[in-house]
Amino acid sequence: MTSSRPYLVRAMYQWIVDNGMTPHLLVNAEHENCMVPAGHINDGKIVLNIAPMAVQGLTLGDDEVIFSARFSGKAESILVPVPAILAVYARENGQGMMFSDDDNPDQSSGKGSDDGPETDPDKPRPNLRVVK
Repeated sequence: MTSSRPYLVRAMYQWIVDNGMTPHLLVNAEHENCMVPAGHINDGKIVLNIAPMAVQGLTLGDDEVIFSARFSGKAESILVPVPAILAVYARENGQGMMFSDDDNPDQSSGKGSDDGPETDPDKPRPNLRVVK
C-alpha cells in the first residue's frame, strides 16, 4: 500500500484551518531534495507556517508539498518531500500529528503489493482475543 502520510497531512491541514488555527509543518531539513531556506534551519529541522495567508500556491501533493513564502522579507520557493514531514500541528495549541519513519513503506524493498504479508520467524505473532 502507499504511504498514508500525504493523506493525513492534508486532513490535518484542513482540520486545523477549519478550526481557525495556524497550521505548521515540522520538517527534517536534511532530507534529500528538501528545498528550504538554510538560514532558518535549527538542529536539522525547520518549522514552516503553511497558513493560507502566509503562503502562495500551496500544493499538498502525494509526493511533495510545494509553496512560496517570505522569509525575512525575501520570497522563497519551498519544496518538502512528504517523507521529510515530521509533524503537522496548530501553532496556537500544539494539537496535530507527529509521524515516525515507520509511516513510510520501504520503496526500495522491491516487494510488490501482491507478495503477501512479510513473515519474520523471530518476531512474535500478535495475540488477539475477543472481549465481550
